[in-house]
Amino acid sequence: MQAVRRLLRGRYDFSLSAFRVRLLSSSDGGTPGGHKTKPSPASAAPSCGAPGLCHVLDPPAGDIMSGETEAERQKSEACLFPCWLQQVENLSQDSLIRRAASVVTDSCSTFLSQTTLALAEALASYSKAVHSRIAFQRRYLASLGKLTAAEEEVLLQAVRGWRSEAINRLDDCKRYESTWTAALNLCNMAAESAENSGAQQASVSMRTSIQAAQSQLEEARKLSAAADRKLAETKVEEIQRMAEYAAFRENGEEHEIHEAYLRED
Repeated sequence: MQAVRRLLRGRYDFSLSAFRVRLLSSSDGGTPGGHKTKPSPASAAPSCGAPGLCHVLDPPAGDIMSGETEAERQKSEACLFPCWLQQVENLSQDSLIRRAASVVTDSCSTFLSQTTLALAEALASYSKAVHSRIAFQRRYLASLGKLTAAEEEVLLQAVRGWRSEAINRLDDCKRYESTWTAALNLCNMAAESAENSGAQQASVSMRTSIQAAQSQLEEARKLSAAADRKLAETKVEEIQRMAEYAAFRENGEEHEIHEAYLRED
């Protein structure tokens, strides 16, 4: 704003100097050498570079001939320029506020987009780990009593590994969920601030980004919830299968004891 003030002040001083040169030339009846010249359109209306300002700075011809003193003319010119500059400054402040609001909404949108991507990937990784654990766990349950001890141990290690992976991914989900919630709150405040400051387009764009992020995470959360339901079903199957296998082994031992008793008889 100071640079704009200096630029406009320089143009005003230039126009005022040109006006005084014209005034002296008019009083001498021509050029400084005493030769009368026909004023050209360019010299008759010097441009100050500011729209609507040149005609304000150039007083009408009647003022020159009316006997107005130099002090009165300078006082009149000094009162015109500061009022116009103050109006420019007021408009620029509103424009700068709207621009700042747009910058804030852009930054919040980037923050929300990045946290949404991180949370969606964490949810997808968690779902993958849960499904992998379910697959190995069901394979182990289906193979009870049919595999050697070494083969059973390999399957159990795979189940434990994917269980640990799922726990780690779930921790990531909780951490990114907290960050995403903070980003969402910031975006809501930024959208409201932009609307209050007059940056309607920035506010609408921010609310659109919020809706897109929520829709993206809704799908990821559905997949994660489906994986949790399947895991719960697998745990129920595990309890039932282990109970059946324990009963089977108990019946098998009793059958072996009964056959050994008959052979002794």
